[in-house]
Amino acid sequence: MDWNHYRFLSLWTLPAPAPAVYRELERIEDYPRWWSQVREAARLDDTSAVLRFRSLLPYDLTATLREGRRDPAAGVLEVAMSGDLEGWARWTVTAHGPGTTLARYDQEVVLRKPLLRGLAVPGRPLFRANHRLMMRAGRRGLAARLQAV
Repeated sequence: MDWNHYRFLSLWTLPAPAPAVYRELERIEDYPRWWSQVREAARLDDTSAVLRFRSLLPYDLTATLREGRRDPAAGVLEVAMSGDLEGWARWTVTAHGPGTTLARYDQEVVLRKPLLRGLAVPGRPLFRANHRLMMRAGRRGLAARLQAV
């Protein structure tokens, strides 16, 4: 087992129609406005950006995201990730009843940050919990933003 390899799945039920959720998730440069753990998001060009994020644990991760798939009709946004995290992430946005949306987040990455790689075995449960807290806060932040718009 590679202790630095992670697969994550998060499901967010959100109070807005799917196209509105997709539009918000598509604007990665706005993530810091509603997702406090995303400390910085800088567009490099139309298809790539650099993100710096930090959740509860005292370390920052930086990743370059490059667009892999952008399909509004299917509700899919997918990126390849490199940097402190290497792998991919995908949002799949679907209608989930009247005025609500299900946003599914899948991620498969390998942790590349040297300090955290050294803590792979003892730190794994903390790293997973840290990710859950970050995702929970992201769902709350996006739900609040969608209700305010």
